[in-house]
Amino acid sequence: MKKWLPLIIIGILIFGLYSWGKGFNNTAVNLNENVGEAWGNVQTSYQRRNDLIGNLVNTVKGAADFEKSTLEAVINARAKATSISIDPANVTPEQLAQYNQVQGGLSGALKSLLVTVERYPDLKANQNFLKLQDELTSTENTIQTARTRYNEAIKPYNVHVKTFPNSLLAGILNFDDKPYFDAEVGADQPVNVEFDFN
Repeated sequence: MKKWLPLIIIGILIFGLYSWGKGFNNTAVNLNENVGEAWGNVQTSYQRRNDLIGNLVNTVKGAADFEKSTLEAVINARAKATSISIDPANVTPEQLAQYNQVQGGLSGALKSLLVTVERYPDLKANQNFLKLQDELTSTENTIQTARTRYNEAIKPYNVHVKTFPNSLLAGILNFDDKPYFDAEVGADQPVNVEFDFN
């Protein structure tokens, strides 16, 4: 019996390490899939906004005297926003910041367009425009919710791969921590509201 004791102990240690590694990997894969699903929802929300913006721009183009530079700014910002794609499995903080920046640029151009529309009573009364404006507002709320849910999916994943002793296996199995969505640049500054009564 004494000669089998070391083999039994080694067997128990090997089984314990295997169980720990398997448990870590399976949990990390499951949490990573949740992150991927949440990221897909973020992209779907942004895609809906991009589609609505295309319809909005076409509606606004119908107003013959509408300011061309404002429309071009929206069209260019939309093109930039749709040109960046991110793989949620390999996202870096820099990629997410760049993605956030171009989406913020599109949001800014869209806000400028909506403010400019205030000078065009016929356009403001256009039912298609009003419907698209309501849908865009709803979509912006959906985007905010999707981004929040993405961050909520990131937290358990990051906690799982960063805590010891899981952090040892995370490095070996290439489960890196993932960046959170941060607020857009300038979101902490007060909004400058100007009323033009001319």
